[in-house]
Amino acid sequence: MEQRFETFTVLVGKLSRSIKRLKSGQMAQLDLKGPHVSCLYYLYSFGPMTAAELCERCEEDKAAISRSLEYLESSGYLHPQAGKKYRAKLLLTPTGQQAGAEVARRINRILEAAGAGLSEQEREIMYRAMEKISVNLENIIRQYAKGE
Repeated sequence: MEQRFETFTVLVGKLSRSIKRLKSGQMAQLDLKGPHVSCLYYLYSFGPMTAAELCERCEEDKAAISRSLEYLESSGYLHPQAGKKYRAKLLLTPTGQQAGAEVARRINRILEAAGAGLSEQEREIMYRAMEKISVNLENIIRQYAKGE
């Protein structure tokens, strides 16, 4: 059991660190930081959405998304449609569309390289297993929060 815990926690930690390093390293070339990547990627890939929708999609808190959106707006990557800022749909500018396309291209290239040697079936099984573990861990956290 101890080996299983070590393997799981070490691998998850290594994956997380690698993703952060790739985000920061690859995106520094575009003068972007890691948190900006998800915003640009999702807005480019799925079209206009509100900051609240973006928080949900990115699994980030409101403050982190808000800081990223402020930077992206002041840097000319996006602008909100008319309306209350947090509820307004966010639109990519032509500069944002170009950056979003480049971010998506790099992400796809990295995903292809990271998944080299995996069949489509293995990849599907891996993602299903990761999703199940994530849901189970969230349920455990909720149970602990209730004092169970």
